[in-house]
Amino acid sequence: MKQLLRTNDPTVMAFAKALLQGEDIDCFEMDVNMSVLEGSIGILPRRLMVREGDLTRAQRVMRDNGIAVDG
Repeated sequence: MKQLLRTNDPTVMAFAKALLQGEDIDCFEMDVNMSVLEGSIGILPRRLMVREGDLTRAQRVMRDNGIAVDG
């Protein structure tokens, strides 16, 4: 798995996941449970991971929709 996106904005994360699902790209959100440890104030970013083979296509989908990606 490769990191596609890192953000602490839940709306960006939800939009990115919806875009990837629409393109049949599997993704996995990491660090979701860290919000329990930090008290849900949103300072710790969540990561969106995709398969290595899907990374280039996923990055293109994000950029085409105005979402800045890692790498």
